[in-house]
Amino acid sequence: MPINITMPALSPTMEEGNLSKWLVKEGDSVKSGDVIAEIETDKATMEVEAVDEGVVAKIVVPAGSEGVKVNTVIAVLAGEGEDVSAAASGAGAAPAPKAEAAPTPAKSEAAPAAAQAPAPAPAAAPAAAHADGSRVFSSPLARRMAKDAGLDIGSIAGSGPHGRVVKSDVEKAVAGGAPKAAAQPAAAAASAAPTAAAPAPAAPKGMSDEAVLKLFEAGSYELVPHDGMRKTIAKRLQESKQTIPHFYVSVDCELDALMALRAQLNDAAPARDGKAVYKLSVNDMVIKALALALRDVPDANVSWTDSAMVKHKHADVGVAVSIPGGLITPIIRSAETKSLSAISNEMRDLGKRAKERKLKPEEYQGGTSAVSNMGMMGVKSFSAVVNPPHATILAVGAGEERVVVKNKQMVVANVMTVTLSTDHRCVDGALGAELLKAFKGYIENPMGMLV
Repeated sequence: MPINITMPALSPTMEEGNLSKWLVKEGDSVKSGDVIAEIETDKATMEVEAVDEGVVAKIVVPAGSEGVKVNTVIAVLAGEGEDVSAAASGAGAAPAPKAEAAPTPAKSEAAPAAAQAPAPAPAAAPAAAHADGSRVFSSPLARRMAKDAGLDIGSIAGSGPHGRVVKSDVEKAVAGGAPKAAAQPAAAAASAAPTAAAPAPAAPKGMSDEAVLKLFEAGSYELVPHDGMRKTIAKRLQESKQTIPHFYVSVDCELDALMALRAQLNDAAPARDGKAVYKLSVNDMVIKALALALRDVPDANVSWTDSAMVKHKHADVGVAVSIPGGLITPIIRSAETKSLSAISNEMRDLGKRAKERKLKPEEYQGGTSAVSNMGMMGVKSFSAVVNPPHATILAVGAGEERVVVKNKQMVVANVMTVTLSTDHRCVDGALGAELLKAFKGYIENPMGMLV
């Protein structure tokens, strides 16, 4: 019987992904272990391997499809000795990706049409429909593209599974001049004036897309759809600020001794093939100092759960890396046990692959704390948002020359400000201050990181 290939869950939190590329085509023979497709998650692009042997009878979800739910059938294999055409025809029974309700249309960039008489508005925007009243199945990307182009998606012929309208269909419709969408009538509730006797409406949780766009002049903006990474960042940060009671502690650290040691270590780096085997950065030393501080203050190396405190045996330090469209936090595992040169080389490799979106899920998921460093951008100080399941994150500002008082004398020193954000449910203010004190000790007396 036909073998269904489904959208895999490439991480514990993955709910959907983008099928960016097929590496096989219909009629190709595959065996277990062959790479057949590339799936783009919110953080990385992953290769998908075949589990079974057979011939690709039908590709159900085309390359470029976005928002494909986990466990959706994406292709069908014909088993050994099975008729390929029969398996392909049987693919029609495979469940198609679930169609989502069409979003409320946003205001067009064109000048608004003349006001129409208000009509009763439904509670929610109806899904797009064909002329005969049947529902239009389409991908989220196709709906957005059609909306931005002002096209009636019900007039576009779909080439996806079960007639689903996909990106390529909209592109062809734009080029061919498909019928424009009819203007939506304004909601009656929006135009009716409230009576004096009516109770005050509850404050909305947020403005609708249409309400936001009404605030801007027509033609003064463009709509850039959110990708999976931006949606995940928004979801996690909103969850963090709504559920974690943040507490902040700041301290100034003098860097002169650390900068001198860093220069000595880099000058002493052995060469291999004419290139130094390591080149330490200040950030590498910050990672090591935080890891050692977490080792020294184990009560701060924790995660919160409703039933118990998770006390970690190692300091797995995540490092925020900016990439196009957002950020990702690759993790240096057991950083307290690693040398500065090992941390430096590992961080360089992780940072490079992070920017290429080639990290494996286990390389950026989990961790016990994190470092966010904006010093290289000239930021003096800032407060970072705790990234669950972490209980702490260290925000690192720029090292700069400041006047300080030593022995009742004013002298110039290199100083950086760091701010520790903590989850106050498990790291109280005094415990956070103790952790920062240990961190400051390693930064200002960096030889302690070498023994």
